[in-house]
Amino acid sequence: MTDTPRTGTPIGRRVVLGIVGLGVAGVAAGRWLSEGVSDVVSAAAPGLAGVIPAAGGFRIYTVTGGYPEFNPATYRLSVSGLVDQPLSLSLTDLDDLPQTQMTKDFQCVTGWRVDDVPWSGVLLRDVIDAAGVEAGATALKFTSFDGVYTESLTLEQAQRDDVLVATSMYGKPIELKHGAPVRLIAAPMYAYKFIKWMDGIELTRTVEPGYWEVRGYDIDAWVGESNGRSDDPVV
Repeated sequence: MTDTPRTGTPIGRRVVLGIVGLGVAGVAAGRWLSEGVSDVVSAAAPGLAGVIPAAGGFRIYTVTGGYPEFNPATYRLSVSGLVDQPLSLSLTDLDDLPQTQMTKDFQCVTGWRVDDVPWSGVLLRDVIDAAGVEAGATALKFTSFDGVYTESLTLEQAQRDDVLVATSMYGKPIELKHGAPVRLIAAPMYAYKFIKWMDGIELTRTVEPGYWEVRGYDIDAWVGESNGRSDDPVV
């Protein structure tokens, strides 16, 4: 397992499990988001701003206490860094690229799982191929327009055929609470890798640990092989 630098207050899987397991009024912040359920917050975990129950077995996590706003007409996904041609992709541009569908389980590192979620969008490797990869690039950094969350993959991981720049979920555009308009799906990994509200992909020389990795999570988030869990891998 790759060592990761740790800054700020560490928050690991056990802390998050404790937050999810509490579910009592004593940790409720009393804020209400669009689906009309309480945003549960724990002062003991400053890195986690929201654990929000949702339909379909999902729990909605945020690190900012709410959902960031976007305008579909002006949204752009940038592809930059060590590329031959930087890109600024609109939603129409993404729709014009070859589309891929996949049905994969959604596995959270805190222990809950949603089976057989259908996703569609563009393979990440097709996006980076459109930009061209310069010599020396070995990793990708992802940013969110929530202004806080970041993630990373190695270039080898990014070129897998089960890593998707997703624009659709259950046959319709991804909802805001699930990361609209674009989120990353890295199917064989835990969902903290699935960055929501994605607006940037940067090709880099080395892996830059993401938001949760600098707080103690594994950089390589393989289901069943990392973070001390023994779940069956997603296939």
